[in-house]
Amino acid sequence: MALTPKIPNVVLYHYDASPFATKVKNLLAVKQIPHYRVEVSTTLPRPDLADRLGVTYRRIPVLAIGRDVYCDSSLIATVLERRFPPSEGYSTLFPARKGGGKADTGMVKALCTFYADRAVFPLAAENLPYRKFTPEFVNDRSAWLGKKIDPAAMEANQPVVKGWLVSHLTLLEEQLADGREWLLDTETPSLADITVHFPWAWMQQFRSLRDLFDRAKYPASIAWITRTSEYIAKIGSQQKLVLENIAGAQAAEIISSSAPEDPRTVGFDEGEAARLGIKQGQYVSVTPSDNGKIPTVGKLVSLNREEVAIETQGTSGISVFCHFPRLNFVIKPDGGIKGKL
Repeated sequence: MALTPKIPNVVLYHYDASPFATKVKNLLAVKQIPHYRVEVSTTLPRPDLADRLGVTYRRIPVLAIGRDVYCDSSLIATVLERRFPPSEGYSTLFPARKGGGKADTGMVKALCTFYADRAVFPLAAENLPYRKFTPEFVNDRSAWLGKKIDPAAMEANQPVVKGWLVSHLTLLEEQLADGREWLLDTETPSLADITVHFPWAWMQQFRSLRDLFDRAKYPASIAWITRTSEYIAKIGSQQKLVLENIAGAQAAEIISSSAPEDPRTVGFDEGEAARLGIKQGQYVSVTPSDNGKIPTVGKLVSLNREEVAIETQGTSGISVFCHFPRLNFVIKPDGGIKGKL
């Protein structure tokens, strides 16, 4: 699908080893959305985001669409469906169930956010070989977690963690045991397939977990992982989706010269604002509630029950509209910021 003046520029900030960046790359492939890529450091600082755009959110990936910057892969999935809808010729992340069934949306989002991302993935990450990583990387991830990583203690606990993963893989096998092609028996892979797939596909690279993937015990699960990987690879190869790998300075120029999404799309819920003690136009901080608790500060633009957007500004004066999900993020008035915008 070629870019036209009506289609906003899309820029993905990523690094190759990030499994969540892989998840978003897979979403872009399934949706068949052409985009630019900016490679960032695996550890802080990340000046291409913090300095150029004023986005101090520390997790990767981050996705810009036009002049809007979206943080957290759960929100990115929802926004891709909103901004690149099936009505305009894009594939859907929420296909209908086979046999004329309806599409599942809300519970699929919940499954992806609270099961795949926050139940299965952390167990996978417990098996990372931290002894082989540099002190810089371990210290960075300790700061991200909010506690010191002890590689020896993690290794000692890996049999327990692997036992939990066996239980999760058993649940997956149960779901697929009736011979269905996709997790929720949909016409094509859904957001559920893409999101549940990425931690298991990532774990297949771990030497310590190779014995977990026993085809005799989990034939349907392993076939589904392979089938999903092949589907993503095939659909992603059908056209040139990566337009160019670009530097952060060029990305900032592309983003800042683009038009933002109409803020009325997200809207402003006065009731939610009153609940949080904030007002439109006020400076607020938005911070993850679980880990990577670095606040991003900006002027409150939009707020609804699922999403919040603030206007941030980089050191060069470039301003963007930075969006976060409401779930798992804390919004507070920020009294320490001086008006800059």
